[in-house]
Amino acid sequence: MSPPDLYLASSSPRRRDLLKQIGITFELVPGLDVDESLREGETPEQYVVRLAYEKAMAGYNKISSTKDGATLAEIPVLGADTCIALDGRILGQPVDRDDAIRMLQCLSGRSHKVLTAIYLLSADLEQQYLSTSVVEFKVLELDEIASYWESGEPADKAGAYAIQGVAAKFISSLEGSFSAVVGLPLHELSEMLRSRGL
Repeated sequence: MSPPDLYLASSSPRRRDLLKQIGITFELVPGLDVDESLREGETPEQYVVRLAYEKAMAGYNKISSTKDGATLAEIPVLGADTCIALDGRILGQPVDRDDAIRMLQCLSGRSHKVLTAIYLLSADLEQQYLSTSVVEFKVLELDEIASYWESGEPADKAGAYAIQGVAAKFISSLEGSFSAVVGLPLHELSEMLRSRGL
């Protein structure tokens, strides 16, 4: 069996799908414990970059206890994090229906940033990239928001929406990377891997 192109330090099914989409083989690094609390004074950009690094490092440390140094030099660990920022404030996953409705009303008719940081870490190399995309929502009616909640899609999504799902009909414009909004900037990741001969 051939070794993977990378180790993925993420439990996100969307990131797994994106890697498969471009033919990247990977091995999951399960059971990672990373504190995702926002630190005082931390900007959304600093937050996603830090978490991508900490996830990559947690994955690297776990892999290093089971793999030899040559393997770790050849196969990088990928950490990634995505957040939605509106007016400099991070919108996380909604805690309930009312919270989701509030978030979507805040996004209605406005533009917001989607920040995705990736971090590749190996024994002989560290690379990082921060993608910033700007997503604009059409004006949403309350019945549209309520119906969207009933679809079940917003419950576990940052900002209470998934651009690759039903919420695509709410997006009036996108500046940046669609795949990064979903969870990984595929072009930039591909270039980083290509520089390693993959």
